[in-house]
Amino acid sequence: MLTVKEVHMSLVRAMLIGDVVGDPGIAALESDLRSLILEFSASFVLVNGENAAGGFGLTPVTLERILAAGADVVTSGNHVWEKRDLWPVLDSEPRLLRPANYPEGAPGHGSGVFEKDGISWAIINLQGREELSPIDCPFRIGERLLDGLEGKPVITLIDFHAETTREKESLAFHLDGRVGAIVGTHTHVRTADSRLLPKGTAYITDLGMTGVTDGIIGMDTTICLNRCKTLIPFRMECATGVVSISGALVVFDTDTRKAVSIEGFGRKLSIVPGAGSDGIPA
Repeated sequence: MLTVKEVHMSLVRAMLIGDVVGDPGIAALESDLRSLILEFSASFVLVNGENAAGGFGLTPVTLERILAAGADVVTSGNHVWEKRDLWPVLDSEPRLLRPANYPEGAPGHGSGVFEKDGISWAIINLQGREELSPIDCPFRIGERLLDGLEGKPVITLIDFHAETTREKESLAFHLDGRVGAIVGTHTHVRTADSRLLPKGTAYITDLGMTGVTDGIIGMDTTICLNRCKTLIPFRMECATGVVSISGALVVFDTDTRKAVSIEGFGRKLSIVPGAGSDGIPA
């Protein structure tokens, strides 16, 4: 329900979807994303798809399925390099982003400005370094990209694909007031800390996962347990069972391009087929 203050604003809503895991996650988007867009009156949809191909990486086919399901832009993270046939697409498809703080010369691009229904959306994809690869500094690269947007009439969203809550919150407070929203991805578990920071940036530590809720971070429970108990790196496979779409809805004032509210959501759906190793239904 809108507050009295919101009634007098010109509002626009962005739906931000957490890590899509394998074919079950894609099937969930294909089944219900467009109905969620209508239900939430979402004007822009950002989806993290880095685990869409069998739980690790993206392929050209899985990318197209996510875009066809209703995503406006697809972000990624540390698994974006898993499927080499995607590398040329990183250069050719502007709606696919990889973390901007990979070193110069890496395929693809980490940010872009996208026009939709008269609104300009600036999307930045960054990756953390704590407990992940020691790539370029997300704080410095984030600042540089925001400097390039200074004065432009855009609503800015950052997908920060990072492991630790400390690093995610640190970047959010560092860029508070310069960004419309900063949302975390990577851990596959939606957090309950969605809030507006002191200078007005909308924030949530992790959007969660779009995939099978009865597995372990979307993967087969038995295999995950055996890996943890034995430390043997058994080949992971996507779980089967009940799936859900997880993410957050952020409301913006189009005049100020500032966030008005942010709220996490989860939507359980039906049972879907399992995925083969390439992310295509078995």
